[in-house]
Amino acid sequence: MKGLLNWFEEKFIPVAAKIGAQRHLVAIRDGFIAMMPLIIAGSLGALINNISFPGYDHGKFMSSIFGDNWGAFGGSIWWGTLAFMAVLAAFTIAYNLAKSYDVNPLTAGILSVSSFFALIPQAVAKVAIPKSVDGIAVPSELVGKSVSGWGNINWSFMSFGSLFCAIIVALVVTEIYVKLVKSRKLEIKMPENVPPAVSKSFATLAPVLLTMVIVGLAQAFISATGTSASEFLLKVIQKPVANAGNTLGGAVAVAFFNHLFWFFGLHGSNIMSPLMDGLYLSLANDNAAALLIGEQMQYIVTKPFFDSFVYMGGSGTTIGLLAAIFVFSRNKAQRSIAKLAAPTSMFNINEPVVFGLPIVLNPLFLVPFLFGPVIITIISYLATQAGLVPMTSVVIPWTTPPIIGAFLATNGSFAAAGLAAFNLVLVFLMYIPFVLLSNKKADTIL
Repeated sequence: MKGLLNWFEEKFIPVAAKIGAQRHLVAIRDGFIAMMPLIIAGSLGALINNISFPGYDHGKFMSSIFGDNWGAFGGSIWWGTLAFMAVLAAFTIAYNLAKSYDVNPLTAGILSVSSFFALIPQAVAKVAIPKSVDGIAVPSELVGKSVSGWGNINWSFMSFGSLFCAIIVALVVTEIYVKLVKSRKLEIKMPENVPPAVSKSFATLAPVLLTMVIVGLAQAFISATGTSASEFLLKVIQKPVANAGNTLGGAVAVAFFNHLFWFFGLHGSNIMSPLMDGLYLSLANDNAAALLIGEQMQYIVTKPFFDSFVYMGGSGTTIGLLAAIFVFSRNKAQRSIAKLAAPTSMFNINEPVVFGLPIVLNPLFLVPFLFGPVIITIISYLATQAGLVPMTSVVIPWTTPPIIGAFLATNGSFAAAGLAAFNLVLVFLMYIPFVLLSNKKADTIL
């Protein structure tokens, strides 16, 4: 065991640390963190319209009180948040990436959004000519005839279906802009008496113009192939990755590596955040969109799947460890740490346990900390696949207390809450023998 730990410490930790600090991954993570309040708000809007606990019954109770149009309230919240999430991601990710380069982040964010829209295909629709346009009468022989209208955009190109495209656009466009804006040859200098805001605007004029020219040429080439940037990336990259991530093997890999990082003192949740937000958050909102329009949900493995059924009490499902300590530990120091950690653990914050007990680099707790979450990930996946619990479709705050989180993430499913409770009991039982063993070897722990 000692040799294995030394090998991981020498070979694995430096690589993992570099991955966790990589500027593009950090920009993706911070971009999604900035959007998280809106994501949660949009998910709650979908929850309001689709919650299914007895007495509410998918809104029939509300319809009986407020009429059939009552769903416009939750639908409007969803429309104003999740329906345009790709646009928001294009801005927030570019903003954070540019900030890491010490380049004007606001300009980079705006440029990224403009580039994203430039890559959206414009639908051509037939429009009937009205009797007047802006108060000017139209000749009677033209009224009612159809003409082609250009500039229509399908909203799906701005939602989670194009989220991967938005991420790629934000990263690529910002990299191009940063390289151009740092070139002194492209800087347009204004006289000293010109206001600073105007000078800064002209200083970035050439880089912005050249970046948009590059994007425009790229869109012209993509359009000639009969597809769009979003559809191409969806087909070639996003769908295969989503399908792989939505498997039992994908779920187990995420649970395993998240806890392996934590065991070596690295913030596993932050390292895995680009994957969790870029892929599994998107899948949860695809489920929400399907539920909202009455279609079948497709994805078992989502971000709220892990938050609801696995990361209860924080990574390692350490709320089960705390319960085992309270019931079976005779070590006063251990119990004191558990008492201090219990209040925050109820809201899935467990750094006091991970670093205070400690679990980091402590081989006594390696097995339950690493494999307990893996086991309940498998159980939760199979239970969802069998239809015993519904798929998760509501993005809940990660600080939502265990069991309650599962109930909310599945639109009010008591079966899901029961599964979360079962997982907690199972992990509690797994931690018991290791707590008893730690009592015998307390000097190696505290």
